Amino acid sequence: MANPVGTFQTYQAIGNREDLENMIYSISPTETPFMQMAARTKANMTKHEWQTDALKSAIGTNAAVEGDDPGNTTVSPSTRLFNYTQIATYAFNISGTQQAVKTAGRAEELAYQLVKYSKALKRDMETQLTQNACAAAGTSGAARVSAGMESWMSTNFTTTSSATSATSPGFSTVGAVSPVDATTQVTVTAAVVQLVIKGAWNAGGNPDVMMCGPYNKQKISGFAGILTNTIQQRAGGQATIIAAADSYQSDFGLFRVVPNRFNRDRTIALLDMEYWAVAYLRPFQQFALSKTGDSDKRQILAEYSLVSRNEAASGKVVDCSTS
Repeated sequence: MANPVGTFQTYQAIGNREDLENMIYSISPTETPFMQMAARTKANMTKHEWQTDALKSAIGTNAAVEGDDPGNTTVSPSTRLFNYTQIATYAFNISGTQQAVKTAGRAEELAYQLVKYSKALKRDMETQLTQNACAAAGTSGAARVSAGMESWMSTNFTTTSSATSATSPGFSTVGAVSPVDATTQVTVTAAVVQLVIKGAWNAGGNPDVMMCGPYNKQKISGFAGILTNTIQQRAGGQATIIAAADSYQSDFGLFRVVPNRFNRDRTIALLDMEYWAVAYLRPFQQFALSKTGDSDKRQILAEYSLVSRNEAASGKVVDCSTS
């Protein structure tokens, strides 16, 4: 139909107000499961150190003659380990004019950006904490780097591939070696996962967290030990079919299957979180930088290091297919 001649429409109007929702929608994920589950401790130096120890293997023939004068047992020293603190930071300027204008979706631009980049900083830290990067001491012109979770686990591991490049699975005591990825990736199996769990349990650990990326979360959902392929019925509500792997019953205990968007999908970590911590030399903080013009400058940062209290309590399956 045609409008009557002379009808005044919104297309010609000049003074109509804009219709902008007073909300900003962000889909970016902010969950940081490893950082949330790890213990929090204090660092007092850029090189953070700790010690590990273990009992000697049990001996079933430990029997002494009555009245015997025993010889001395050889005493084994503890192992001294370390990692370096890494500085994660963002800095930004907001002009005085932008601070003064009326904004939609946030009361103040500076406050909004502080919240936004604080979330980004946590995501960066979660990514670094779970990577296979080795440590770096840093120099006056190069940043210090904290060795990530993957690079610590050198006792209990298995590769889904037979590639020889996977024979350097973990971190050296001086922090100079990163694991080497195999060129071939293979679909993970329950048998391979069970092998790593068994190794960690034999070493004295009690891992109960299976951390993985999205692709292998779906593969784990197909394991025979998954407990949650069930139907839940709440009183007065509609039945819900749960088809995702939330728990995995292994021969050595029950595991929570935790998907993580920021660790590498090609590695499945079997973690005893009692033996992982994040040491903070400087906890999360924000401060104003020197004002040199018509803008407000802010910096946010955290200085932290990953502490692997005893890597043998955990393990990993590496070189898993991701597609």
